[in-house]
Amino acid sequence: MGQPEHQHSHHEHSGPGLIAEAARALVAAGEQWTTMREGVFSELARHERPVSAYDIADNLSAARGKRVAPNSVYRILDVFVANNLALRVESANAFLANSHPGCAHDCIFLVCDECGEAAHVDDEDISRAVRAIAAARDFKAERPVLEIRGRCKACA
Repeated sequence: MGQPEHQHSHHEHSGPGLIAEAARALVAAGEQWTTMREGVFSELARHERPVSAYDIADNLSAARGKRVAPNSVYRILDVFVANNLALRVESANAFLANSHPGCAHDCIFLVCDECGEAAHVDDEDISRAVRAIAAARDFKAERPVLEIRGRCKACA
């Protein structure tokens, strides 16, 4: 049985495979995969919920025994978002590792106001509709992000 027409197929990565795929995708995009970028991505990838740059910096600082500046983490996260390795939950100013780096699609999140969970949803029909709305107004959508706030099943 295939995927519904509104979804596209991609391979979901996790653990070391996710880190390796992120490195591959970043290098393929013409960027460098440095020790610091690997550290930031590894820290980001170990979280199931959105995490802030400050939390990543604090955790990396503790693990490395020396201070990692949040501004450095923000710059790296910006590179990750631009290259589709990370997804930004705008309303929370927090980030999630993209479990399928290199796969271009729009960000659609279901964000729980109780527990902070942010479920990422791929829906090509919604993406096409959002981009069509923008195009009808002579607006080029660069990185559509749609967030639906509410309560997840566990918190409802």
